[in-house]
Amino acid sequence: MGEVIKPLVIVIVVLAAILTVAAGLIWLERRLLALWQDRFGPNRVGPFGLFQVVADAVKIFMKEDWTPPFADKPVFVIAPAIIMATTLMSFAVIVFAPGVTVVDLSVGVLFVLAMSSLGVYSVTLAGWSSNSKYSLLGGIRAAAQMLSYEVFMGLSLMGVVMLAGSFDIARIIEAQQNLWFCVPQFPAFLVFFFAGVAEARRLPFDLPEAESELIAGFHSEYSGMKFGMFFIGEYIGVTLISALTATFFFGGWLGPVLPPLVWFIIKTFVFIGIFILLRASLPRLRYDQLMAFGWKVMLPIAILNLLVTGAVVLAMQKGT
Repeated sequence: MGEVIKPLVIVIVVLAAILTVAAGLIWLERRLLALWQDRFGPNRVGPFGLFQVVADAVKIFMKEDWTPPFADKPVFVIAPAIIMATTLMSFAVIVFAPGVTVVDLSVGVLFVLAMSSLGVYSVTLAGWSSNSKYSLLGGIRAAAQMLSYEVFMGLSLMGVVMLAGSFDIARIIEAQQNLWFCVPQFPAFLVFFFAGVAEARRLPFDLPEAESELIAGFHSEYSGMKFGMFFIGEYIGVTLISALTATFFFGGWLGPVLPPLVWFIIKTFVFIGIFILLRASLPRLRYDQLMAFGWKVMLPIAILNLLVTGAVVLAMQKGT
C-alpha cells in the first residue's frame, strides 16, 4: 500500500508546489523589476502587494472566455493545454532530493528534451488556429526559434551525459559530488541557459510575442483562462529551465550543511532571479539577430564543446 501512496503524495506535492511557485513568480518578478528599475512594484493589495496575484487570478476567472468566430475552435482550445501539459510532464523526471522524484527514469534527459520539443506545437497551433496575421507571425517565429534552439540545447547536454556516463538525471547529479559540471562544461552551461531563455520566450528572446510588432503574438486572440494558461505556462517554463540548469550544471540538491531539498530550491531561485534580471536590463533583439546568434555562435560553441569533451573522455578511458 505504501508503494502506491508515496508516489501519489509526491505527485500531488510537486504539482501543487510548481503551480504555487509559478503564481508566486508573477509577484516576485514585479517586485524585483521595480527594485532594479528604481520604481514601485505592486504594494497596495495585501502586505507587500502579495495579494496582487490573487486579484489577477480573480480578474482572469471573471473575464469572458471568448473564442473568436473566425478561429479553428477545437485547435484554438487545445493549444494552451499543450504547453501546460508538456512543462508539467517535464517535472516528473527531475530529482528534487535523494529519492524525491515522481519517476526515476533511466532516460530522463531524453524525456525532458522530448517534452520541450512537443511544446512548440502549443504556440504554433495557437498562432495558426487564431486565423489572425499577428498570431500567425508569432506562431511562425516561435516555431523557428524553438526548433533551432532545441538543437543547441540537446548538443550542450551531451557533454554532461558523457561525463556522467548516463542519461539518468539522478546519476548525473551524483557524478557532480566532487566537481559541478559548470566548471568543465562552462561553454555548455552558457549554451544551455541561453537556449533555455529562448525556449521560454523570455527577454531578450521574446520575439514570438513582441508587443511593439505583433501586439501579443501567438496569443493575441486569447482571453480569460485560455490566456491564463499561456501566462502561467511561461512561468512554469522559467521554473523548469532554472531547475534543469541547477540539476545539470550546479549539482542539483548537492551541498553542505543544509538539507538537499533546500539546496535545490536555492539554486533554482538564483536562476529564476537571473531570468528576471535579463528582462529588467536587456533590450529585445531583432529577429534576424536572434537566429544569427543561434546558428552562427551557439551552434559552433556547442559542437566544439562536444568534440573536446568526447576527446577528453576517450583519453581518460584509454589512460585507465
